[in-house]
Amino acid sequence: MSDIESRNSRKLRTGVVTSISGEKTVTIQIVDRKRHPKYGKMMTITKKLHCHDENGVAGLGDTIRVMETRPLSKTKRWRVVEVVEKAK
Repeated sequence: MSDIESRNSRKLRTGVVTSISGEKTVTIQIVDRKRHPKYGKMMTITKKLHCHDENGVAGLGDTIRVMETRPLSKTKRWRVVEVVEKAK
């Protein structure tokens, strides 16, 4: 954890694993609620991120925390930091 704290200005996101594609890649879905700028209605915004899972700790349905990193492939710009909650 000290390695993570020493690096500053890196984005952290929390999401749910929706797909395990390959040996070290997981796809997570982030759900965010934002207010529409003009009409004021609350909207649900979903984003998908491809994340590098070096140790293969994340399983389908797990809630994980990811951190921004350098580009690892064409689509992977995030890596798994920890598993917040295992799927039931």
